[in-house]
Amino acid sequence: MAPPSSLLLPLFLFLFLQSCWLSTSALPSLAKRASLSVDNPDDLLVSPSGAFSAGFFPVGHNAYGFAVWFSDPPCTGAACTPVWMANRQAPVNGRRSALSLLDSGNLVLTDAGAEVWSSGTSFPSAELCLNDTGNLFLTDDWGGVLWQSFDSPTDTLLPQQPLARNTFLISARSRHNYSTGFYKLSFGDNGVLGLIFDIPSPLYPYWPNAWVLGNQSGRSLYNSSRITVLDPLGRFQSADNYSFYTSDYGVAATQRRMTLDFDGNLRVYSREPGSTVWAVTWEAISSMPCFIHGVCGNNSLCSYDPAKGRSCSCLPGYVPKVPGDWSAGCVPDFTFSDGCVPDEFRFVKLQHVDFFSYNFDTISNTTLAKCRQICLSLCNCRGFVYYWSGSGGTFDCYPKIELLNGHNLSRFDGESFIKFPKNMTFPVDQLVKSSQYSCPPTPAVKVLDRSKDRGLSFMLWFACVVGGIEILVVFLVWCFLIRIQQDVTSAHQSYLNAAAGFKRFTYDELKKATRNFSKEIGRGAAGIVYKALLPDDRVVAVKVLSNATTGEADFLAEASTIGRVNHMNLIGMLGYCAEGKRRLLVYEFMEHGSLAQNLSSPELHWERRFDIAVGTAKGLAYLHEECLEWVLHCDVKPHNILLDSDYQPKVADFGLSKLMDRGKVRNSNFSRIRGTRGYMAPDWVSNLPITSKVDVYSYGIVMLEMVTGISPMTSVDSLESGGDAKKIQLVPWARNKMKGPGRTGSRLEEMVHPALRGDYNLKQMEVLIEVALKCVEEDKNTRPTMSQVVEMLLRHENDG
Repeated sequence: MAPPSSLLLPLFLFLFLQSCWLSTSALPSLAKRASLSVDNPDDLLVSPSGAFSAGFFPVGHNAYGFAVWFSDPPCTGAACTPVWMANRQAPVNGRRSALSLLDSGNLVLTDAGAEVWSSGTSFPSAELCLNDTGNLFLTDDWGGVLWQSFDSPTDTLLPQQPLARNTFLISARSRHNYSTGFYKLSFGDNGVLGLIFDIPSPLYPYWPNAWVLGNQSGRSLYNSSRITVLDPLGRFQSADNYSFYTSDYGVAATQRRMTLDFDGNLRVYSREPGSTVWAVTWEAISSMPCFIHGVCGNNSLCSYDPAKGRSCSCLPGYVPKVPGDWSAGCVPDFTFSDGCVPDEFRFVKLQHVDFFSYNFDTISNTTLAKCRQICLSLCNCRGFVYYWSGSGGTFDCYPKIELLNGHNLSRFDGESFIKFPKNMTFPVDQLVKSSQYSCPPTPAVKVLDRSKDRGLSFMLWFACVVGGIEILVVFLVWCFLIRIQQDVTSAHQSYLNAAAGFKRFTYDELKKATRNFSKEIGRGAAGIVYKALLPDDRVVAVKVLSNATTGEADFLAEASTIGRVNHMNLIGMLGYCAEGKRRLLVYEFMEHGSLAQNLSSPELHWERRFDIAVGTAKGLAYLHEECLEWVLHCDVKPHNILLDSDYQPKVADFGLSKLMDRGKVRNSNFSRIRGTRGYMAPDWVSNLPITSKVDVYSYGIVMLEMVTGISPMTSVDSLESGGDAKKIQLVPWARNKMKGPGRTGSRLEEMVHPALRGDYNLKQMEVLIEVALKCVEEDKNTRPTMSQVVEMLLRHENDG
């Protein structure tokens, strides 16, 4: 018997909602022939838990975009945080605009009847649903996805939303303009996830640093699986071998989003349940935001102060093009003559100022006069950069078509010269002039008539009052300066905690976490390392520095730089403690301890040893050639190479020379010898400048020790032909073995660590020993750089 007609409607509704629930885990939905109207603010799709809503979002006066936004806690209008928008380039009218699901299954957005966007789908019984991950999508009868917003992100990625090969993030135009901006996050042609300044032509990458190869920054080049995702707990993983943890990693109930902001920086934001305030828990570029291309526009300079943030200013003789919009840059407050006559122009020098890219050409090994003449002869040349190429040992010239990406960097070993008409009268002798204060002329000295007691009394009384006021003013200024310093320190600390995931611990917190410093896991000249358990159940290592001489502010400044260094083969620093004379550092915990503890372990088979050689070289190459603050390690040895759960190496204790002895390191001149006997390069005692080649030498010694099992701090027993034992040093012994008679295989058998039991790749072993011997050359100029070491080893990574 057929069911009563009165039951058909409830049954139909139940099945309709159930299909959307089963396929999307979200209610309610939009069925075909249904619409959401801009005229009705209550026309919304809401996810099952209410975490997200979809509807018309105000983007300007009488202008709307169809968007998905966070709706828990509840918000209205511009106070909400959008995460996706269908029509960011074509806002619709505030009347008679609608989002409709047509009979064909096509989702269409109309502006007063005219179509401005569609999903391009075709399925007669499609339904539109919104789930609790923030994904808006069309589903068919079988739960398949016909279209979804996760496949076409705008400027934001949500947890569990992948960024794949053919998708990308594009920033907004400005803080309140949601249209397409200038910055893009995507996988490049080399397979590396990066940020680019996406102007019409050409495209300029700026993160990771364009001058660093992918393998030197820990990235994997030309990977076939180009996908990246942020998980709900705050861990980010990319197919190019890049990953990070947010500073609040592990808090499951926290709302998160990764947004490419209008200023070109990629940030992860988090907020606690019920809060309306977003906190930055990670950002791609924290220490040098002026390296973001185009952030201040043409003909301007970017400057950065950790306490005040980033700021832009026009070059001398230039004025803002659009007041309040620095991305539009500056325009000249003068005109160039049409004739382009060299005699009509002059140049103004800006020291330590660089303008990246937009070169006519690069002229190597030239004079300043020649460079000046080249720019004068080019009508469209706006200036030039004259730069000392340390690697080539020459001065190079870069004539500029545009003055873009300008920034002032004290360590930039070059100068910029800006082209101006000779008839200009404004002061351009320097970029920024200090305020000049003129003192009033000294009044004429008058002789007091001491016979007039009243006048003298008045003058004494007046002097006392003025003196008291001066003392009061000095006291107030002193208090004010102290307060400012406290505010700056507090602001810097808050910024550090948010941006770098770097936390300040109290001594009592670390004492409790280490169980009163009861479990020692290592020690060295710098201090003792203890195992600790943080309240969030993370296992960490706490190093108690024994001889730190820095003040708290200096210690924070140096430690924060280490904390921002991010490379898979460098130990990650999670925080610090500075109370009184106590100085402690908190590191990630390495399950398998140091290389020194594992040299004789059978678990360290040949494949792992070769990976350790490559990974350690990558970490040191990053320190030498990409990390701008911490150039030299100065104590590379097996004890400072730690191994994680997969036996992947991480170089530890880099930068400790500054933390332990700040002020005694100045460029490449060191006041005392650093390092450990046996691993130290001869450079330390040769009275020559110390360079990164001291680390290259120490790396070579470590590799020889890892391969042979022989410590450089002991001698090697060798039997002469007559049967007498002779003591031989490691490096000469290894060099003689490689040069001696016999086949390579037989020579290697005499050198290889017994723990390998003959199980190793012959070609890789030979290459590693040869590379190590190149690293330990007496003449530092013949040693390779660490990036060259990486390149030599990677050529044989897949040798069978």
